[in-house]
Amino acid sequence: MTDTSAAANPRGYKKVLRGMDLTLFTVCAILVIDQLAASAAIGPQAVFWWIFTMIFFFVPYGLITAELGSAYPDQGGIYAWVRRAYGARWGGRTAWLWWINVALWQPSVFILFAGIFAALFMPDLGLWTQIAIAVALTWLTVWINIVRLDVGKWVPNLGAVFKVAIMLVIGIGGFVYAGNHGVANELTLSSMTPSWGVTLAFLPVIVYNFMGFELMSGASAEMKNPARDVPITIAVSGILIAAFYLFATIGILIALPLDDINLVSGIIDTLRVLLGEGGIAGTFVILLGLMALYSFLANMVTWTMGANRSAAEAALDGNLPSMFARLHPEHRTPANAAIVTGVVTTLVIVIYGFLAADAEDLFWTLFAFSSIVFLLPYLAMFMAFLKLRSIDADRPRPYRVPGGKGGALIFVGLCLAFIVQAIVFFIYTPGEFDPTYAISIVIGVAVTLVIGEILIRLAGRGGTQG
Repeated sequence: MTDTSAAANPRGYKKVLRGMDLTLFTVCAILVIDQLAASAAIGPQAVFWWIFTMIFFFVPYGLITAELGSAYPDQGGIYAWVRRAYGARWGGRTAWLWWINVALWQPSVFILFAGIFAALFMPDLGLWTQIAIAVALTWLTVWINIVRLDVGKWVPNLGAVFKVAIMLVIGIGGFVYAGNHGVANELTLSSMTPSWGVTLAFLPVIVYNFMGFELMSGASAEMKNPARDVPITIAVSGILIAAFYLFATIGILIALPLDDINLVSGIIDTLRVLLGEGGIAGTFVILLGLMALYSFLANMVTWTMGANRSAAEAALDGNLPSMFARLHPEHRTPANAAIVTGVVTTLVIVIYGFLAADAEDLFWTLFAFSSIVFLLPYLAMFMAFLKLRSIDADRPRPYRVPGGKGGALIFVGLCLAFIVQAIVFFIYTPGEFDPTYAISIVIGVAVTLVIGEILIRLAGRGGTQG
């Protein structure tokens, strides 16, 4: 089964993404500043869990995605891989979950943006003013999704640079601070030894923070050379991402006592402890804070670019409703999918504004719900990898997961185990189980699945639209 150039790019997409673009895109997608405080809130045990998850999940996941992305450079990425393995209906389900999770996650990121903006400039900023800021950012993201990709790609590219700069400052600043003032939390082998308890509430955040290798493959038809660039990108970006996450988490734990780590303002609080609040130091904190705010926007631009392309491709194939299908007539960007994302995100922001007591409440509720929806398509992706190995064994694979069939089975088993435990612990926390919270999350996920099933069945019989 070999794609010709025309077959691989039937919709006239413009090939504008080079290796460096893909590396910066992937770093911007996976290296998320907005979840750094949540991972540090685990405490010193976070160091163990970062290393453990990196070895037993991040590496196998990266290897699997490198094979899929280089062997199947199909526009739509994860949607296209599942469709190849399990057919149109399962491809549509994957594209739906992949798309809707971003529309549900985006509010939490932009509420966090507004919370940090308030911490920097307007401490008394009300919740509804923060919600207005989040809505404005949503539609800015829609606009960036619609403009030409060779223009829009610079938003995540610059975001990746800013994220690296912030994490370097937090990491280096933490060690300098420790030398002068000591550490806020004991960082010893004993304190980093994992335990079973309420800290597991945050453990799925670490798995979540490592996700996104497949995102760039949503734009496979817009890559110059995916067979060569995808494996290299995953190797280079994976090393950078793992190192920066660990480095910055340690920096936060050095600066802030565990009880003082706030999910919304934790990054700014850390920078103020490490750098100070007055004079030049205060100005530098504000500059880094502005870079963090920009990185939140860049992160959502990156994820919506991938999710909207998968949804548009599924709709063009007849596997999602036509409201997702229309591409921009000149730029060939997923214009309709981007607009629908903006509408859904706006509605979610406003609805949750009535339900949440404060910004931190709003942030975690949105994050946990959208995260479970986000993780479900990975179950299909990892199984699709095994299925394609079986039914399409003769396909040329520029990169192949090592270890033969046994290695593939072990890597998929590890990845599935991590995804399942993350889903479970987003709902259930040993020692602190809240049945009302758990039931609301489960009902929300179930409703999302039902809505998706209805839309897929209404999408028609799989005819292709122009």
